[in-house]
Amino acid sequence: MITISEKSKCTGCYGCVNVCPKRCITMETDQEGFRYPKVETGECISCGLCIDTCPILMNTENENDGMPLAYAANNRDNEIRQDSSSGGLFNLLAERILNSGGVVFGARFDNNFDVVHGYAENAEGLCGLRGSKYVQSKTGNAYQQAKMFLEQGRQVYFSGTPCQIAGLKAYLSKDYDNLFCQDIVCHGTPSPMVWRKYINEHKNNRGCSIKQIKFRNKQSGWSSFSLSISFKDGTKYIRGLHKDCYMQAFLSNLTLRPSCYDCKFKSINRQSDITLADFWGINYIIPEMFDDKGTSLALIHSEKGKALFDSISDDLVYKETDVNKALQYNSAAICSAKMNPKRQFFFNNIDNMSFSDLVKKCVREPVSIKVKKIIKRLLKR
Repeated sequence: MITISEKSKCTGCYGCVNVCPKRCITMETDQEGFRYPKVETGECISCGLCIDTCPILMNTENENDGMPLAYAANNRDNEIRQDSSSGGLFNLLAERILNSGGVVFGARFDNNFDVVHGYAENAEGLCGLRGSKYVQSKTGNAYQQAKMFLEQGRQVYFSGTPCQIAGLKAYLSKDYDNLFCQDIVCHGTPSPMVWRKYINEHKNNRGCSIKQIKFRNKQSGWSSFSLSISFKDGTKYIRGLHKDCYMQAFLSNLTLRPSCYDCKFKSINRQSDITLADFWGINYIIPEMFDDKGTSLALIHSEKGKALFDSISDDLVYKETDVNKALQYNSAAICSAKMNPKRQFFFNNIDNMSFSDLVKKCVREPVSIKVKKIIKRLLKR
């Protein structure tokens, strides 16, 4: 049976839960809000499937070798592009699968604004899968659902983090011509418990329920995006990524899962067919494509991924680029996040302080940086 001796050795992908024939594995939440497998030993038949399905314990290797093709790409539909995290490429790829009668899996908000993995079979359902969610999604039984659709002969587009794709591939244990896997350049997955405390603080402060949340509001531009929360009383909270306390904690590596600090799935080569990301540095590499409305970076790892990308090319403004140059500004593709030295303090005190006060205490700017900013402002005068 599967045993997690070190929390850094579990990504919470749910592969073991999905594969267990006796359904005797559940995911339990620890004090940091991350989910880990627990085996009901009395029901376990020691079949070993849970161990064989764990992408870390089995040290699964990337199927694709060689350098991927790299493209800068923008959706020609400006409305979709504006509503997307970067260039709106996911929407076109997913629509192509839906139009063939297929199914698209990805992260969405549930009714309580927790992040879960679900699937869409039409354009309306696809809207909920669009856009970034900086929270670890609950995979649940998504792998089982994907397998069911694959066995029915339907095309399946599965979007997730690199570790979720690795978990899916290990669970399926064979190749499917009708499966298209797309991962992301992932900074790391924050705790769902931390997210819940953050949004509860907003609800309590406003005395009102939440209507909509967008992690990547681009009204002030793509490179200076904001987190926005719309409330049912018509009011709205909007803060830039460096001013919102949740984004500060995320970008400061305070709230990430232990496995994210030693990620086994960050690599130029991936198990996915396509990797999508923001093309940070586009203004230096391909300046003629930079308009601060968002540009996608697409890394193509397989012939199947290339065929899918080519099928939407008429709806794109795109240009091939050098993958090494692109990764200079997107190091999260190959480098794990560094653990914040105040991470333990943060989780030790998360129940003792307000969320915003705790983040301020943990990400306070050093005096030297404050002085530099003051001098810079004075020089501008």
